[in-house]
Amino acid sequence: MPPIPITIVTGFLGSGKTTLILNLIPQLPKDYKLALLKNEFGDLAVDSQLASSSAISGVQELLNGCICCNLVGQLGDALDTLRQDVKPDRIIIETSGSAFPATLAMEVNRLGRESSHYALDGVIVVIDVENWQGYDDTSYTAKLQAKYTDLIVFNKWEHVSERRYEDCLDRVGDLELQVANVKSDKGLVDVAVLLGLDSAMARKMDLEHVLDPTDGHHHVHSADHQSEVEVLSISLSAQNGVHRGVDLEALATFLFSAPKDEVYRIKAIIAASRPPAASDGSRADPPPEATDKIARYILNWAFGRWTFTPLNSTSGMSDHEPMLRMTIICARYEAEKWKKRISTDRLIQLEDAGEGDDLHIERLS
Repeated sequence: MPPIPITIVTGFLGSGKTTLILNLIPQLPKDYKLALLKNEFGDLAVDSQLASSSAISGVQELLNGCICCNLVGQLGDALDTLRQDVKPDRIIIETSGSAFPATLAMEVNRLGRESSHYALDGVIVVIDVENWQGYDDTSYTAKLQAKYTDLIVFNKWEHVSERRYEDCLDRVGDLELQVANVKSDKGLVDVAVLLGLDSAMARKMDLEHVLDPTDGHHHVHSADHQSEVEVLSISLSAQNGVHRGVDLEALATFLFSAPKDEVYRIKAIIAASRPPAASDGSRADPPPEATDKIARYILNWAFGRWTFTPLNSTSGMSDHEPMLRMTIICARYEAEKWKKRISTDRLIQLEDAGEGDDLHIERLS
C-alpha cells in the first residue's frame, strides 16, 4: 500500500488558507478522498465547520494549542484516525497562524519513516499581501513560516497597489530563499502546482489527462488571469516500438539538478527495466501484476524531493506506447531554458539510446 501523501498548508491568521484548500476540491476527481487535519486555537472550530460542509471526506481537529509545540504528540494519533476511519487518498494539515512548519514537517517525516503510512508532499505557506507589511515588522513567526516552506502563495494581492506587492516580494527576497512562489487568483491556485501526482490520482483520472495541467479537468483559472507558471509536456518513444526502459542515471541527474525556484513540479509515467530510486535512495517495489521485464512507475517530484510509485496495470504495454510521459511545471520565463537543456544535455533518454528514439518536448503554456 503506497504511503498517504501529506500536504502542509500554513500561514498567518486570516491569510486565506481555508479558502485555498476549499478551492482545490472542484479540481480533484469526484471520487478522490481528501481529508483535513486542522489546528486551531480556542475550543470552537468555526473553520472546521465550514470545511466539513464541503466535499472533504473527513476532518480532524487539534484545538487550543500549537501543533508544533504542545500538540505535536497528538499528530500521529490524529493522522491514524483519519487513515483508519476515512481511508483518504491525501491528507492536508492546515496549521494555526502561529505554527512553525519546519518542526511539523520533521514530525511528519518521522512518522512516515517509522510507520510507512505517510509521505510529506510539500509545505505551502500562504502570505496575505494586503497585511504583510503590518505583521512583517512584529512577527518573527511570520518570517519563519516564509523561510521554512516549499511553495509561497501570495494571496489578496488584488487588493493592493503594484508597489505594495513589490514591497512584499522584496521582504521575502530579504530572506534569501530558493523557494517557488505563485500568485493566487482570489484564493485559487491550480491543483497541478499545489499537489503532486499520487497513485490514487493516477487511477481516478484518465491517464491521457492526468499529465496535462492545461486540460479541462482541473484548469479552472479565470480567462483573464495571467499564468503564474509555464508547462512543458514531454514524451519519449522507443525506436521501432521495441520496449526499453528510461535511462535512470540520466533521469536522476535531471531530478537532482532542477532548482526549486525554477522548477515547481515534475510528474511522469515512466517505463523502467528495474525499480527506480527515490531522492532518499529507497527503491520502489515492482508492480505486483508486472509480467514483462519493463514496468511502469509514477514519478512525483516536488521541491527537490521525489518518489516513484509502481503503476498497477492488468494489461501489458502496447507496441506504440511512450516509454515516458512527463509534465514539468516551471516558473515564468524558465520553460524555454529547460526545454533546451533537456534536449542538449540528453537528460531524458532510453537505455542504450538509439538515433531513432523519439523525444518530443512541447511547451503548453
